[in-house]
Amino acid sequence: MLKFEDKRNLSIDNQVDIKPEYLTHPYISGNKYRKLKYNLYEAKRLKKRTLLTFGGAFSNHIAAVASAGKEFGFDTVGIIRGEELIDRVDTNPTLAFARDCGMILKFVTREDFRSKADKHFIAALKNEFDNFYLIPEGGTNALAIKGCEEILTKADECYDFVCCSVGTGGTISGLINSALPHQKILGFPALKGNFLQEEITKFALYENWELITSYHFGGYAKVTEDLIIFINEFKHSYNIPLDPIYTGKMMFGIYDLIKKGYFPKHSKILAIHTGGLQGIEGMNTKLQQQKKPLIV
Repeated sequence: MLKFEDKRNLSIDNQVDIKPEYLTHPYISGNKYRKLKYNLYEAKRLKKRTLLTFGGAFSNHIAAVASAGKEFGFDTVGIIRGEELIDRVDTNPTLAFARDCGMILKFVTREDFRSKADKHFIAALKNEFDNFYLIPEGGTNALAIKGCEEILTKADECYDFVCCSVGTGGTISGLINSALPHQKILGFPALKGNFLQEEITKFALYENWELITSYHFGGYAKVTEDLIIFINEFKHSYNIPLDPIYTGKMMFGIYDLIKKGYFPKHSKILAIHTGGLQGIEGMNTKLQQQKKPLIV
């Protein structure tokens, strides 16, 4: 496992550094690597041959599980939200990648997908795919939290604030649990709404955290031209790519909060780059169809 003690300084008025978790692996990158690590150990311990999980059309999690299965010798099954996608796999970079890694893709209606935690739905899947190891959508469970607790190291003790993007709440929960008493964890949700507060409290041991809910840009997988411009300028300035679903919104939020005086002067801020870069290609496909600027 690579260690990233080096930080890339992006100082403005405060010290802002990025921890480049996205460099852990070309496909199982960032927080997905952390979330899957102990789940894969557990699947091996239980002698499971198949990993089954859930996701949408451009899911980082689906891509990561498919790649992990190929690399570590598991069969994989992805339950995909949206039956209309069944004929679009070849034009969807994420699903095509997962299929090429050997993942079986089962497309279900959005209504059925909402039943993904229902015991009858799971029983039907076990009848179809035998005795698999179940990984929840987004990968968040107790073992995922354990993996995410390893993101922060001794080298990160100097930071006052630790920031991360938030999807299902697993990564921020791990950071909350491993942070030091003087550190505050800030989460930047990619989804609209306050429901994540409850999800995070299921796993978080402390109250040293806050969700910054003003930078979702309309909701999950939605972007604006301002966000795209920011992502492109950021890469041009620092040679660090940001994805439009998670890390781009987080970094936009951090810079905006600095301008608004949210952070005390001379604060040391660490941003966790959790990966998700595979989603850029899919987003550019959508942007091209909408005749909007692309992420470069």
